[in-house]
Amino acid sequence: MDIYTIIFLALAVFIFLRLRSVLGQRTGSERPPYDRPARDVLQGRGGDASRGDNVVPIPGTIIDQAPLAPADPAPTSERWKGTAEPGSDLARGLDGIAKEDSSFDPKHFVAGAKGAYEMIVMAFAQGDRRTLKDLLSPEVFESFDGAIREREQRGERMERKFVGIDKAEIVGADLRGRVASLTVRFVSQMISVTSDKAGAVVDGSPESITDVTDVWTFSRDMASRDPNWRLVGTEGGQ
Repeated sequence: MDIYTIIFLALAVFIFLRLRSVLGQRTGSERPPYDRPARDVLQGRGGDASRGDNVVPIPGTIIDQAPLAPADPAPTSERWKGTAEPGSDLARGLDGIAKEDSSFDPKHFVAGAKGAYEMIVMAFAQGDRRTLKDLLSPEVFESFDGAIREREQRGERMERKFVGIDKAEIVGADLRGRVASLTVRFVSQMISVTSDKAGAVVDGSPESITDVTDVWTFSRDMASRDPNWRLVGTEGGQ
């Protein structure tokens, strides 16, 4: 062996010994590498499946994006609090509708019904059949259209202005098959006046605010992809 080979062997032995002293050596008693299952990461668990203190969520990671556990459902006695008394026919009707549509919220429905009420009243006064057709059932539309047609034949003009809706509350709920019906009582204030061809007032007053109570029923086929409710019945209320 020449001198260069001896020098290279000596350097190799020296480097091996240095690495061994730094990195250590396996003895057979080491703990195996810990590979936490993905489901534990999603559920916020560490090595102990019953604890979550080994995981520190980092904003924007998959831990934060994992779906939250659903909240405990409200007790049956409080489910329709503010809308229906527990055990009442109204509460049972709402239960049936919610069973068909778990996203049903009476408060959201009433908010939408108030908007529909104002749109329908104003469309009727203006003779806007296109808007009415989208919001009414065929039977109710036929009735409204007939009243508009008679008004047009007399040459009369109706003007209405909402002052406000004082109250809107669900007073009836029913489910027959997959068809849901909700009845809402509206108490509103509006200015309404009807004039003839010459502009003379024949009904109402442009300076008088009238208290109006209406009881309207809206319906929807829960099996349909159409999420809209339509007006299917109207009557005056007390």
